[in-house]
Amino acid sequence: MTTYYFISDLHIGGDEQLREVQFEAELIGFLERLEATDEDAELIINGDTFGLWEFTELEGMAKFDALLERYPELFEQFRATGKEIQITVIPGNHDYELAAYDDYVDRLAEWNVALEQNIAITRSVGDRDIWIEHGMQEDRNNRIPDYGNPYANPLGYFVNRHFTSKAGQLSGRGRYNWLKDIQSVTPMERIPEWLVSNYFYREMNPLLRYASLPFLLMFNVSIGYLLLVLLDLTGLWSTPLEAVHSAIVGLGVVGSILDAVIAVNLTVVTLLVLVSIPLYVYVRDVRTTLTRFGLFGEPAERDPYVERARSVFAANPDVAAFVYGHTHRVSLRRIDGRALVNTGTWLKRFTPAATWVGILPPVFHPSFRLSYFRITASEDGVVIQYDEVAKANPTELSALERLLSKRPDRTAEIPDETVIER
Repeated sequence: MTTYYFISDLHIGGDEQLREVQFEAELIGFLERLEATDEDAELIINGDTFGLWEFTELEGMAKFDALLERYPELFEQFRATGKEIQITVIPGNHDYELAAYDDYVDRLAEWNVALEQNIAITRSVGDRDIWIEHGMQEDRNNRIPDYGNPYANPLGYFVNRHFTSKAGQLSGRGRYNWLKDIQSVTPMERIPEWLVSNYFYREMNPLLRYASLPFLLMFNVSIGYLLLVLLDLTGLWSTPLEAVHSAIVGLGVVGSILDAVIAVNLTVVTLLVLVSIPLYVYVRDVRTTLTRFGLFGEPAERDPYVERARSVFAANPDVAAFVYGHTHRVSLRRIDGRALVNTGTWLKRFTPAATWVGILPPVFHPSFRLSYFRITASEDGVVIQYDEVAKANPTELSALERLLSKRPDRTAEIPDETVIER
């Protein structure tokens, strides 16, 4: 081959609401363009093509039968594109069963998709090589302890079986069908915050939400008012408090309501302060104890994928690019004169944004970034090109969410073309 295309982390399939593939039309269109190319090309999907972990009501090859039944147009396009260029899939953690059962090799071959049951594969590009893997082995929660063993499942497998798949089963019961998007929240540490945000903006009784809104919006103002009260009580400066109080009184009924809101917030703040003091002492003592036993401490800042790439580069001087996925964060970084490429995800992505005022939950802005990389050789070296399949971002935020937050800036841009010189 002379040209390679890379995508990953499609996560196609799963229980109930997880069966929806919001980018299916775009994926089929992308495959159609590759079908029509005159390049000597190969498409490599480097892991998590399918969401096999998210099937909890089916076992074995019945999962593959369900994929064929649900996505017939997509598999027909795999077959058509696979007649013209090679399509290769490697297992990720979510479709680890691809590595554990040889039947998948034969079933995918029927649709002109080659399955390589390896943690890592390589491809030659000119006189250099590309190293390709999914990346789950650098994630302690999703590392496969005994690759190829169908029963060697990491912690992430059980999390998906009990939470992600359950979210797909329950999502349709909400006021909005949002819970199924839990698989798009990365890193996982953000999930509790995302759940709180969706509860407040989507599931909370509207009367309760809008009744609490003035108190939440005015919380920061109340803190400022409390500082003015303290300045007045200590005799340091009374003028600001008098001016603010006069302004509030001058607002009439509105001022009375505002005064009541501030009073309630000041009571809440006082209670929080009283509780936080003994709680802080207790938490600090527990932390000290855990540190003494070596069970707590700030780990040194490290990027396991940079370390992994450097080890591969050191052992394989001809490798010009290390390609992986898994983290859902598309990127291209130069490491020791080579390239470290993350292929991202085609799932919906969420970027949290703080609200303008108050202590409201952050708003998680949805977006799509259907990214792909094209790697080929030239006289100058290995050329890595980045592009995206166009797809409009979702417009699912409520009016309140749009009003209270600003759409966050797009994450770091990736150069259209990067050359790894000979």
